[in-house]
Amino acid sequence: MTLRRATKIVATLGPASSDPALLEQMILAGVNVVRLNFSHGSAQDHIDRAASVRAASQRAGREVAIMADLQGPKIRVGRFEQGKIQLLQGHSFILDASRTELGDLAGVGLDYKELPRDVKAGDILLLNDGLIVLRVEAVRGEEVHTTVRIGGELSNNKGINKQGGGLTAPALTAKDMDDIRTAMDFQADYVAVSFPKNATDMEMARQLCNVAAAQYRHKPGLIAKIERAEAIPHLEAILRVSDGIMVARGDLAVEVGNAAVPALQKKMIRMARAMDKVVITATQMMESMITNPVPTRAEVSDVANAVLDGTDAVMLSAETAAGKYPLETVEEVAKICAAAEAAEDSQQDATFAGRTFGRIDQSIAMGALFTAHHLGAKAIVAMTDSGATALWMSRHRIHIPIYALTPKVATQRKMAMYRNVRPLLMDTSADRDTALEQAEGHLKSRNIVQTGDVYAITCGEPMGAPGGTNMLKISRVS
Repeated sequence: MTLRRATKIVATLGPASSDPALLEQMILAGVNVVRLNFSHGSAQDHIDRAASVRAASQRAGREVAIMADLQGPKIRVGRFEQGKIQLLQGHSFILDASRTELGDLAGVGLDYKELPRDVKAGDILLLNDGLIVLRVEAVRGEEVHTTVRIGGELSNNKGINKQGGGLTAPALTAKDMDDIRTAMDFQADYVAVSFPKNATDMEMARQLCNVAAAQYRHKPGLIAKIERAEAIPHLEAILRVSDGIMVARGDLAVEVGNAAVPALQKKMIRMARAMDKVVITATQMMESMITNPVPTRAEVSDVANAVLDGTDAVMLSAETAAGKYPLETVEEVAKICAAAEAAEDSQQDATFAGRTFGRIDQSIAMGALFTAHHLGAKAIVAMTDSGATALWMSRHRIHIPIYALTPKVATQRKMAMYRNVRPLLMDTSADRDTALEQAEGHLKSRNIVQTGDVYAITCGEPMGAPGGTNMLKISRVS
């Protein structure tokens, strides 16, 4: 618990990081959440990887959260006879939903069979993350006839986006529903839903997760990946029914344009924090470290700016899943986050100007932050059953570490995503005074506080009742 870093690191598990010893090193270097990408691998692969993460976490002595990232709809071209083709500007190219033979220079089949009904003449289609641009000239039955505006290499199963959005593919496919059941079999702490368009998509995902997890008495956190243009107008409604969002800058940039993404990132982070939700910033954060041992200056600035924006977590994808330097990437991100946080101004946020709190437990949480800030406390301690008190505290920038003590492992893991929260497992007495003594002993044994230190602690009476935080105590360690 000596690492003074508030921003959390999400790392994607893959071939480059599956070695148990390396995974343990990555956790020790600063990984707080491990992402399992359900776009690749079988159900058993994910079950085995989740077990490996839990084992590595135990060896490292640090609980981490597991996030199951659903694939979502496959809006992709089919496969080519030679594996790839070279599209030239000005040439005609047909996207054919009825085609069964392998593709060639004239055209290719589609995994996404609804495309002919989703587009019309004049629409712009972007393939392979926007590197190839096609203009729709006509739709004839199942064939979408296009002209190549920007050419390039197009290989098997590359993604398709429509500029401005408008593809009707459902957010949850039959595969996603099966994958939710798999993720609940190993009690994933978070489920990330790909391509939601509105709150209804997230509500459906919530129902599926709750049904699949009921036998384990488990409730995962739901993360909405904001990567469709249609999701932007519904952002507030999506946030309301989710536990957090991911600023998924790849597909989003293809649909709304690269230039619009930085401002949208700031807007999404601001809105998530204001609504007491978590937010992950993702895509190409340290892309060059897939092949290079050091990041570019632009990548350093990108990560630092996300931290200064207030993101809970930054996410690594191919950098840790398939890159040459997974451990070094985690170490670099940890250093960048810590340096950016050191430059933050927490004074204004600590005043809570203009904020009103209608709940007792939320008011206690805010009172702890305000008092600890003005007293220069060494730590803020939240004794929490559900993690809600720690979440509320973490929505404000304050350079005092928040230690969340909980008797539930599932709560401890979920809080691994929260900015500036260090979750600790501790069984407490049902007696309030005894529990407070136990909490101080817990902190002292970990050298979090020492004799003479002041800390703020919140708890509830009766002890262990969710939503029952109703007490704030300021203590000096004797």
